[in-house]
Amino acid sequence: MLYHLYETQRALTAPFAEFAAAAGKLYEHPLSPFAHSPLSQRISAGFDLMHRLAKEYEKPEFGITSATVDGVVIAVQEQVAVTKPFCRLLRFKRFTDEPRALTKMKTQPTVLVVAPLSGHHSTLLRDTVTSLLHDHKVFITDWTDARMVPVEEGPFHLADYVEYVQDFIRHIGPNVHVISVCQPTVPVLGAVSLLASGGEATPRTMTMMGGPIDARRSPTSVNDLAVNKSHAWFEANVIYRVPTNYPGAGRAVYPGFLQHTGFVAMNPDRHVSSHYDYFLDLIRGDEDSAEAHRKFYDEYNAVLDMPAEYYLDTIKTVFQDFALVNGTWKVNGHLVRPQDITTTALLTVEGQLDDISGAGQTRAAHELCSGIPRSRQFHYDVVGAGHYGIFSGRRWREKVYPELRSFISRHDRVALRKAAG
Repeated sequence: MLYHLYETQRALTAPFAEFAAAAGKLYEHPLSPFAHSPLSQRISAGFDLMHRLAKEYEKPEFGITSATVDGVVIAVQEQVAVTKPFCRLLRFKRFTDEPRALTKMKTQPTVLVVAPLSGHHSTLLRDTVTSLLHDHKVFITDWTDARMVPVEEGPFHLADYVEYVQDFIRHIGPNVHVISVCQPTVPVLGAVSLLASGGEATPRTMTMMGGPIDARRSPTSVNDLAVNKSHAWFEANVIYRVPTNYPGAGRAVYPGFLQHTGFVAMNPDRHVSSHYDYFLDLIRGDEDSAEAHRKFYDEYNAVLDMPAEYYLDTIKTVFQDFALVNGTWKVNGHLVRPQDITTTALLTVEGQLDDISGAGQTRAAHELCSGIPRSRQFHYDVVGAGHYGIFSGRRWREKVYPELRSFISRHDRVALRKAAG
């Protein structure tokens, strides 16, 4: 019922959002007589803010069309490498006719970025992909909004997520370097562990950034909620059926609008302050700051529905049973044994001010991966960075990415030398 009420509210506010957008332009356009009134800028800014608060936010595009390799600007084309019911594997194919850059590109490492399935779209990692494209061949998981997946496609569990990651690694090949950001650190570690246990080739490196490998350490408000509420409570209070106006009508999901409410509730003062600053920027004519606000919230406010089975599995496995660190997690009957990983190098990254994955939660992967020699295990703490700062923004570009690039390059060269005999 709540989902239907939300859809009704969304339909009712849509005309108001359009009205606010039109009214804002009426008080802004230089040919409009209203634009020359003393309060025109304030009125226009007010309507603009109302429009952004009331509008619906669609899934953004990556919009990456170029990158720089060895000082040469090259073209980038987004391609779909693999399509599955709940995910597409995207490849950012790079093109150039410049011989030096082309030679360089052929020798660069291949990375698979496993994006979170936790409310936001994979485009949240746009900055991550943009940086990686300068020095790597890049693939990324693009998870599908569950409300767009017909119920005939069946359920999607945490075990299916693990299998998807395994299939993508097999598709790209064992020379791949896997990067997981936030929530997927657990299923990625599960996927690579099962590959190792089964005697299959594992990626050259694993990089795990800000994820709940051991959610018992430095618990955050996210962890506390999962521990303090029962599995039955989550099933009764946050799971709803998709309304009939979507292809996935009838599918049980954790709706995106509920997740967004939770995101905002974690830092309400910060969001109120940000919107007020945006209003002031419009009045002052500071278009650069206003545009930065728009870009952030166009991404932040665009959310997707998660399959109910996957969400409930994650709550129980990761945040209540701590099955991975307790050694009790089974995927389709197979025990997940991180200690079986021996040839993959490991890098963990944590943000000093991360309020989603607390200090030590990601670093715990090193204790689990006891089969990896200590000489191939590394950890990096990002001073001054919150959760988003470890994969997006200035600290990502200036601090984290150089460390990640060096780690991948170093172990890619080692693997090449071993393969050459």
